[in-house]
Formats: sequence, structure tokens, C-alpha cells
Amino acid sequence: MDKEKYKKIVKEFTPKENKSKNAFLAFLIGGFVGAIAEVIVTILNHCFALARGDAYFWTCLIVIFTSCLLTALGFFDNWVTKAKAGLILPTTGFAHSITSAALDYKRDGFITGIGANFFKLAGSVILYGMISGFFFAILGVIFYG
Repeated sequence: MDKEKYKKIVKEFTPKENKSKNAFLAFLIGGFVGAIAEVIVTILNHCFALARGDAYFWTCLIVIFTSCLLTALGFFDNWVTKAKAGLILPTTGFAHSITSAALDYKRDGFITGIGANFFKLAGSVILYGMISGFFFAILGVIFYG
């Protein structure tokens, strides 16, 4: 079988994604995650008398811990397949990528396993985040003095 015929067969049997449905789900689920985070901020602010800035800090820690815990327990991967970008794009997705990489390589030990592969998935996010931050800082200095 030649390559073109193989590509045609693969394309024919590859399931089609409903992009508008995925975008709508990502919007709803991402908004739901944001709403839950805002509820946590409000609870910390009113019930525990934390300043708003401190409440945001603790909320971020709670969301990161929860997504890491759910990844370690095996729930998060199943939810991501259904929720798509609604769970991957927020802070939860970043924490999930680091935790899943650490879990995948834990058998190789702390140095050559977890230490060497901890940022395997998240490294590109960190790299391009730093590069874009650098360029936006330069643009900010140029345009805003």
C-alpha cells in the first residue's frame, strides 16, 4: 500500500471533532473552574478574614493542590478527555502536566526519573511564557516609557 492510499484510509476513519461544541464546553467548564475559584476567594476573604490578595494566593494553592491530587488519583485524565481545553488551559492544566510527568517517570528514581522529566510537558509553556514576557516588557518600555 502506498503512502497516499494509507493517508486516505486514515483520514476516512479518523473521527471528526465538533469544534464549536468543544469550544462551548471549554468556555463553560473553564468558567465553572473560575467561578469555583472565586467562591473559594470569597470564603477565604469573609470567613477567614484574609485580605483579598492573600485569599487569591491561597486559592491558587488550593486549585493547584486539588488538580495535582486528582491527577495522582487518576481522575483528572478522564475529565480532561471530556472537558478538553476547559481544564487544560487554566492553572489546573499546568499543574496536571507537571504531576503527570512526575508520575510517569517515578520508577526511574528521583534524579534520572522525576528530576529529569518533571517539566517535560510544562517546559515549553515556561520557555515561551518567559520569551513572550521578555518581548512584552520591551514593548511596554518602548510604548509606556
